[in-house]
Amino acid sequence: MKMAGREIGSGQPPYIVAEVSANHLGSLDEAKTLIRAARLAGADAVKFQAYTADSITLDCDNPDFIVKEGPWKGRRLYELYTVAQTPFEWFPALFEEAKRHGITAFASVFDTSSIDLLEKLDCPAYKIASMEITDIPLIKYAAKTGKPLIISTGMASKEEIYDASFAADMGQTRKDIAFLHCISGYPTPVGEISFGQLQKLQRFYFMSGISDHTLGWEVPVAATALGATI
Repeated sequence: MKMAGREIGSGQPPYIVAEVSANHLGSLDEAKTLIRAARLAGADAVKFQAYTADSITLDCDNPDFIVKEGPWKGRRLYELYTVAQTPFEWFPALFEEAKRHGITAFASVFDTSSIDLLEKLDCPAYKIASMEITDIPLIKYAAKTGKPLIISTGMASKEEIYDASFAADMGQTRKDIAFLHCISGYPTPVGEISFGQLQKLQRFYFMSGISDHTLGWEVPVAATALGATI
């Protein structure tokens, strides 16, 4: 796999991606500051999440759409995602800022409209979040761009990972697909990492890495020692 001229794979240093998520707190200036911070820290890339509240949840008061615990307890998912989203109109400025500072920018995508937006910016790759691994039409749509795909596995079963790999490959035996071992816990206790799953991905799928939600640095270092490339 190659991202913006950087080779990723066995024998190469691990490709480090700094996740911005909602850490910009609704401020474009803060998002730009995080890009610069990622570059200064030595990351290879900075990743955003391209969604709107309407594309990721429902504007609904049903109990299933109310946060049950944590600082958002009692508030609606729609409200959370409205606050947390990275506005689509920011992306041209974010990609330009990344280019200015010599770091690659790309994004997780959650529907076809986000891919259409990012294609206009020549986004170099697409990330499929754990929660979207069963969205086969989305994976196929992203695969049709011909860009590298990075897919987190989260709570996915072996069968769901296989289905996603087939959709991403599009029958072309592509070499630019990576699957990331991921535990869908925020934060994830170190004891729940289960590196055995990372090694299974290495044996059965294309390229593997880790999407880490622990609070320290130990897990990414251990994963690298075990062959994680991203």
